[in-house]
Amino acid sequence: MSGNTDRADSGGTAARAVRGWGIGQGESQAARLRRRFPTYRSLQQRTSWRVPRFAYDFVAGGVGDGAPNVAHNRAAMDAVQIVPRYGVDVSRVETGVTLFGRDYAMPVGVAPMGNTGLVWPRADAILAAAAQKARIPYVSSTVANFSIEELARIAPDVFWFQLYGLPDDNHRLSFDLIARAERAGAHALLLTVDVPVRQKRVHDIANGLSVPFRLRPRTLLDIATSPRWAIEVLRHGQPRFANFRKYLGEDASTADLAAFAYSKMTSGLTWEVMARIRDAWPRALILKGPLHPEDAERAIALGFDGLLVTNHGGRQLDAAPASIDALPAIVAQARGRATVLLDGSVRSGLDVARALALGAAGTLAGRAFLWSVGALGEAGGDHATASFREEIATVFAQIGARSVEEARRATVLHPNAMAIGPAPATAPPRLEPVAAD
Repeated sequence: MSGNTDRADSGGTAARAVRGWGIGQGESQAARLRRRFPTYRSLQQRTSWRVPRFAYDFVAGGVGDGAPNVAHNRAAMDAVQIVPRYGVDVSRVETGVTLFGRDYAMPVGVAPMGNTGLVWPRADAILAAAAQKARIPYVSSTVANFSIEELARIAPDVFWFQLYGLPDDNHRLSFDLIARAERAGAHALLLTVDVPVRQKRVHDIANGLSVPFRLRPRTLLDIATSPRWAIEVLRHGQPRFANFRKYLGEDASTADLAAFAYSKMTSGLTWEVMARIRDAWPRALILKGPLHPEDAERAIALGFDGLLVTNHGGRQLDAAPASIDALPAIVAQARGRATVLLDGSVRSGLDVARALALGAAGTLAGRAFLWSVGALGEAGGDHATASFREEIATVFAQIGARSVEEARRATVLHPNAMAIGPAPATAPPRLEPVAAD
C-alpha cells in the first residue's frame, strides 16, 4: 500500500510474488486491501452496502434538495489543474510538514466528525489510533462518540480538539470543554463558526434519523440488511455523545446524552466569545469555517494562529462557495500571519497537492477516512493513511515537487477561484414600473 508496506513485503511469499512487473502483487493483508479498494469511490461503494442507509446518508448527504454543495465541492476540486515540471530528481520525496510548531508525517489529517459511530462502532478510536501511528493530526469533535480524555490517550502526539459553542450560562460548558482539552494535552483548538444554526438535512429527515434509533419498519429493514454492522452495534452499543457524560453522570442513557447535545448546542460562537477563548487557550487556536476574507482578517486581529477554510463538507449552506475556490482569497488575506488549512472534498493525495499549490499549509479530510472505516472496520484507519501517504508522494514526484514547500510553489490553473473586490462604482440602472393604460 505504501512504500513502508512494500518493504515489509520483501521477504517470504511476497518476495516470490513480486519477481515480475507490476505493483499489485503482494500477499499481505495490506496489499490485498490495496488491490480491492484502491480509491475513495471503491471504499464509499462498499460502505454504502455494508452499513444501513440512514447511517450512510448521514455522512454522504448535505443540505438542500440533492445536496448540491457536496457535488459543487467535488466539481470545484476537479477543476483545479497542476502544471507539472519535469527534469527534476524526484528519487527522494519528503511529505513531512510542520504545523503550529509540531512535525507531522503528511500534510493531511483527520477532520472532526460528529457521531461517527453511526457508520461504524469505535470509528473515532480506530481513526485516532491510525493517526497516531501515521503521525498525522487527529481532530476530535465535540460530538464524538469517545470522550476528549479517551481519544487524547489513544493519540497523544497528534491530538487536536474541535469546539461547538454551548452558550447556556455564558458559555460555561464551552469553557469547561476547553479546559478539559487543555488538560488532556490537545495541541490545537478549532472553533467552529460555520454552524450558527442547526440546518435542515433532508436525507436525515426522510430517513427519520435519531439517536437512539427509533425502530420503525424502514429502520429495522435497513439494519436487517446490514448484518455485520448490526453485530458490531450489539457488541459495542449505540453511539453516545461521550463528552457530555461529565455533565449528566456516568449512568446517563444514550437518549439523555443525545437530548442534552441537541438542546445545548443551539448557536454559533460570536466574536466576543472567541476573544475570551483566545485569552483562555494557551496553544494554537484555529478558526474553522471562514470563507470571506474579512472574517479571516478579524480572526487574525484577535490572535488566531490558524484558519481552516471549509464549507462544512457541503452540510450547512447550499449556496456557499466550494472550499477550494475560497482558499486563495483567504491565503492572500492572511499574508503569512496565520497558517491556512483546507477541508472540503479532500479525497486523495492529488487533492492534497491541489490545496498546497493554492497556498494551504496542510489539509484535513473527513469522508475519505470514514468511508475506509465503514468499508473495512478496524483495518480502515491504517488503509486510509497508507493510501494518502502513497498518493501524496507519487503526486509530488509527478509534478516535480520534492517537499511540501516545493508543492506549494507549483503552477496552478484555477478557473473558479473566488474574487471579492469593492462594490461597483455605479449602481445598475433601476427599472421603474410602467403604468397601465
